[in-house]
Amino acid sequence: AAAVAPTAPAAPVPDKGDTAFMFVCSIVVLLMTVPGLALFYGGLVRTKNMLSMFMQVFATMCLVSLLWIAYGYSMAFTNGGGLNDFVGGFGKAMLAGVDSTTVAATFSNGVYIPEYVYIVFQMTFACITPALILGAVAERMKFSAVLLFMGLWATFIYFPMAHMVWYWGGPDVFGNAAKALADATGDGKAAAQAALDGVLADAGLLFKWGALDFAGGTVVHINAGIAGLVGALILGKRVGYGKEHMPPHSLTMCMIGAAMLWFGWFGFNVGSNLEANAFAGQVMINTFVATTAAALSWMIVEWIAKGKPSALGLVSGVVAGLVAITPACGFVGVTGAIALGLIVSPVCFMFCSAIKSALGYDDSLDVFGIHCVGGILGALATGILIDPSLGGTGIPDYLSKPGELAVGAYDLVTQFTAQAKAVGFTLLFSGIGSAILFKLVDILVGLRPGTDQEREGLDITDHGERAYNY
Repeated sequence: AAAVAPTAPAAPVPDKGDTAFMFVCSIVVLLMTVPGLALFYGGLVRTKNMLSMFMQVFATMCLVSLLWIAYGYSMAFTNGGGLNDFVGGFGKAMLAGVDSTTVAATFSNGVYIPEYVYIVFQMTFACITPALILGAVAERMKFSAVLLFMGLWATFIYFPMAHMVWYWGGPDVFGNAAKALADATGDGKAAAQAALDGVLADAGLLFKWGALDFAGGTVVHINAGIAGLVGALILGKRVGYGKEHMPPHSLTMCMIGAAMLWFGWFGFNVGSNLEANAFAGQVMINTFVATTAAALSWMIVEWIAKGKPSALGLVSGVVAGLVAITPACGFVGVTGAIALGLIVSPVCFMFCSAIKSALGYDDSLDVFGIHCVGGILGALATGILIDPSLGGTGIPDYLSKPGELAVGAYDLVTQFTAQAKAVGFTLLFSGIGSAILFKLVDILVGLRPGTDQEREGLDITDHGERAYNY
């Protein structure tokens, strides 16, 4: 009888529940940016710059979303050949080869989501990250300079960082290669080992270092935070800074924006699980309690230091807690999340008050003091709180038991070193790269408006409109 050809494995079919879950998460992360971040930042600036802040946030989102489709997704999540440690290639530029039937891996073997949905989810991250920088340079950067800088920064800083931290083959690619090695015999062992080595090598640099970042401590917060500090230093202080009172024009809008950020952050963190399974509940509760702990912690520290607890301090604590738990939310236990929230606020408070005043830089809306500092603390704490003895999940391991997610061996020094290397690399890569890009934009179009235009406000000088017409 004729030999029966082996049946090809069936193409993975995404679960409708996971797909719907990721639809919702993507939409609520979009809500974080518009109107959440726009309201949060807009409320913190002076009335004459409210509309310009809205415009900068909205326009950044629109610009980066198109760059993401054109080449950003490909640069972040494809193989980059000889530069693969640092950036992907252009094989999926303009989403070449992607359609409604292609899929993206999750963190579970055999579980996939539609690639279009994954692209949109990651696009929302790409949109909000550069927009965070705007808070550091608020009220003194021309709109033309903002657009040019955001396009360059997304291209040369964000897309490579996303690749270096989050690009890998996925659970099935790892598991299949490990299983092939386990099943190989004789001379086949060497070929199977080479194949496994190739799979492990096809990943971003920081991923290969073993650095863990569940939802964007390095990629989003440290990355944007250090870029914001660099921008604030290069642009210089706002006209009148240190001599004139510059209070937020609407703490009401600021608190509404902070509430929307908190709401959207559940999509940000829980969506990073990529599927609606039981573990997503742990990510969700960690995101909740770390934030509440940080909010109360900031309030108490400020109450002690300044004599009164402020609404601005409370929402600053909310954001600090959200930032710190972002890299850790899928790796720590509930107690660890609370501890992280309690610790991050005093540290960020110190950077936003005493250290900022001592060094004299004008980080308008404390992007460095909260996003960068909070992100650093969260990334480093992940290396400690992931310890199963402290309630953490342990190191994810897809190789020792091919076809399932196991808990790998944890070593404090090894993991903390990997986290520290990732933090240091991000600070240097984004800090130096952002400085170059700010200088380039200054040469091409100029960064700041004239002194008279800045005093009049960017609403009128950049856009010919006012946020309010009473």
